[in-house]
Amino acid sequence: MIYGMKNHGIRLKPLSEESSEMLFYGRIFGSKDIFPRQFSEVSKKILKKCGGIPLAIITASGLLANKSENIKEWFKVCDSIGSGLGGNHVMDNMRKILLLSYYDLPFHLKTCLLYLSIFPEDYAINKTQLIWRWVAEGFVQQAGDQSLFEIGESYFNELLNRSLIQPAYMDMDGTPRACRLHDTVLDLVISLSIKEHFITTILGDGKHSLESKHQVRWLSLLNNNNTAWSVMKMPKLRSLTIFKPAGVAIDPITPTLSCYHLLRVLDLQGCNVEDLASLGLVGSLTHLRYLGLPSSSKRSAKLPIEIGKLRFLQTLDLSKAGVKEVPSSVITGLGRQLMCLRGLNDSGTDLPLDGLENLTSLEVLELATVTSKCIAKKLGHLTQLRVLHVIVRLYTPDDDEWSACTNALVESLGKLTRIESLQIQPLRFHPIDLDGSMAEPLENLSRLVCFDLTTLLPAWIQAASLPILSYLAIDVLHEQRDDIKVLGTLPCLRHLVFRVSLAPEMERFVPTGRYAKAPKLYVPCRTRAFPEWWWIYR
Repeated sequence: MIYGMKNHGIRLKPLSEESSEMLFYGRIFGSKDIFPRQFSEVSKKILKKCGGIPLAIITASGLLANKSENIKEWFKVCDSIGSGLGGNHVMDNMRKILLLSYYDLPFHLKTCLLYLSIFPEDYAINKTQLIWRWVAEGFVQQAGDQSLFEIGESYFNELLNRSLIQPAYMDMDGTPRACRLHDTVLDLVISLSIKEHFITTILGDGKHSLESKHQVRWLSLLNNNNTAWSVMKMPKLRSLTIFKPAGVAIDPITPTLSCYHLLRVLDLQGCNVEDLASLGLVGSLTHLRYLGLPSSSKRSAKLPIEIGKLRFLQTLDLSKAGVKEVPSSVITGLGRQLMCLRGLNDSGTDLPLDGLENLTSLEVLELATVTSKCIAKKLGHLTQLRVLHVIVRLYTPDDDEWSACTNALVESLGKLTRIESLQIQPLRFHPIDLDGSMAEPLENLSRLVCFDLTTLLPAWIQAASLPILSYLAIDVLHEQRDDIKVLGTLPCLRHLVFRVSLAPEMERFVPTGRYAKAPKLYVPCRTRAFPEWWWIYR
């Protein structure tokens, strides 16, 4: 049922038999035409019980995708669903399919799925933030040479493949940046979470799943203005997430946060404080692994230096906090445990000169501003970086200083051999030069974004330096004769955005060779005759 204006509902028809089969077989085998014929009988029985309901079909196929060679398992699933979906049994049988998928999960994925009951209904859950929260909670276990984030990402992808979570906000290359839970799945997850005494939620209308305050370990406040919970003694509390209505301050409760000595995750990004200084008490939470700071009423908020005492902190998210500079004492204090640092949205957060080289475990550095040649050089010490998004901002118009800084930055990039995603964004009215030499090729770099604006296509953008680059978006002031040919030599390039600001004449780019097979290709240019951007899209 879809509800529109004035609560008028539109009842959708179930999928036809043919459409159901296309969806079912496509999810498991890739196509209806290639599925093994011995599965035909049991497949028809399962589809009949799904009753043409897309969520039921997708969930059932996600469950069976890992059992595609074992027909006995298919019959077990079929027998477990019960009678066909119809009449008053629609939701009961839908729930049975979802429960089968849940109980088929390994233990660690069950925990990660139930954890999603922390978030509000229809909430877009940021993929990166979710995985770092899983890591902080201890749900992700080290295995082999993979990093904790990479293992957590495999958990996310497995839940996605099983259709227990839905992708949201897709990148151009088809990678989801977030996920959502279908309402029916969320209802099931909440009920299971309550049954397992896992997540405790307190809603804005006063409703809650609180049975005993002494048992509360994971607490989520959903659009709740009531601060009565803050005087409860919850000695075992290890995770607190607050989703407040926009602009609601939490200053009255900040002194109580220091009482929760076992906290590992503290996410306050959904609310507001008058002054971040009031959160200095957070420095006493010695077990804290994940800290998302709230927005501040002050224009230029200062990060409490007490946060530098959090020796086990893995993730520090300042994207909402209005913090324009990280004190060197905080960076020095956090040291080797910090794995993810995210600066202020849009404008970025200045990095200190002292202590930066000690962040040897840092894997993600986003929205960080490079304000000098020295800081650009020190980035070369962060050899564990996988994701880097820097904003180059020098407080001088001097071209030589800008050139020295960008040359040092390119030199540092050549030392970051684990880098997978790189975004460089200069804050300057004039284009910058990103040319320079790299010590080593960036063999793991798959995504590169350089907007606003480089003079020419950098010489290090070539097949030898970027062997697996699949996504490239770059602005250049001038196009050189061989630029398109150079880009054509990148062996794995699948998505290209190449924007030329000052083109001498308008030429239609005709995709040939490798470009002819590219699923998405953008080659815009702007000319004197046609000042708007022209896009050629395949």
